[in-house]
Amino acid sequence: MDRIYMDNAATTRVTEPVLEAMLPYLSRTYGNPSSIHSFAREARKGIDAARAQVAAAINADISEVYFTGSGTEADNWAIRGAAHANIKKGKHIITTQVEHHAVLHTCQRLEKEGFNVTYLPVDETGMISLEALGAAIIDKTTLVTVIAANNEIGTIQPIAEIGALVRARGALFHTDAVQAIGAMPIDVKAMHIDMLSLSGHKFHAPKGVGALYIKKGVVIPNLIEGGAQERGKRAGTENVASIVGMGKAIELATEDIAGRNARLIGLRDALIAGIMDSIPETKLNGHPAQRLPGNVNVSIKYIEGEALLLNLDLKGIAASSGSACTSGSLDPSHVLLAIGLPHEIAHGSLRLSLGDENTMEEVRGVIATLAEITGRLRAMSPLYEN
Repeated sequence: MDRIYMDNAATTRVTEPVLEAMLPYLSRTYGNPSSIHSFAREARKGIDAARAQVAAAINADISEVYFTGSGTEADNWAIRGAAHANIKKGKHIITTQVEHHAVLHTCQRLEKEGFNVTYLPVDETGMISLEALGAAIIDKTTLVTVIAANNEIGTIQPIAEIGALVRARGALFHTDAVQAIGAMPIDVKAMHIDMLSLSGHKFHAPKGVGALYIKKGVVIPNLIEGGAQERGKRAGTENVASIVGMGKAIELATEDIAGRNARLIGLRDALIAGIMDSIPETKLNGHPAQRLPGNVNVSIKYIEGEALLLNLDLKGIAASSGSACTSGSLDPSHVLLAIGLPHEIAHGSLRLSLGDENTMEEVRGVIATLAEITGRLRAMSPLYEN
């Protein structure tokens, strides 16, 4: 069996159309876009076109899109920027217990600086309560930041409803949409979003490029000083080729979301059903319906997650036990603990994330291989024996 890649939530392959769009900016069109000669103007055209493509994908105005080096950078900029820009109103921020660490660690840093942060709990499916959110917002609340779609368990939050509630209460609303782009329609106007973070390598653009949407009228401090790039807010010569690649990638990722989702959901549901049917004592994590079309997250009892991943890798199957950013940690996933899993079951979690290039044949191969590995590992487990 050929190698199978089912870790698309961690990163995706740069596809041929995206690479083709990038290549001229890696060789012939090499001018610095901040200069004024023809070489520079050619490079600037590429950036302008990509900004328009990103804006169109989320229904933003072109002037509201700022390029960054990653989704993590965009999260940091949005949260720290909004917190400090609105400090006269108050120092209260609301987020959830299941955010990506780019959000959680930024909020924890702000707590050390004297800000107050409320971490909303979630139910067993990973959903927040709109009632709990409404009760948590106070006069001094300046920012609410809620992940659009969870990177580990795939649960999709009711972003439009959250945005409407937050706006009615006079706070700013930021969402980490890194996993959501291309997987669900995003309309920053209809969803009442003030700031939105995204990352190119999650939808077939290269690593090292992202973007932050900042609604017109929302003022946050500059991220990097030292130049006029990104309208003075993020100094430094632009990564032109990667920006161009992200523009092409987001255009492709959002041109037929319904069609792509229909195929992915078919693969996802077949994978979930196959795992549940062939491996007893297995639990699906995340919302059963309101979840990313390519996300499968299961806890296989009496199995240690690292052993499972290593055995899958030996069979040529790439998967994850949580987010790639924390896969080196021995601690169980904070997301799985937040939805109520005990440590021993959280340690046996497996995330399989499907992408455009996966097939039903691969799904069947993964089901059979996973059942074989699980049976072998459980045969050596005294916990399973008992």
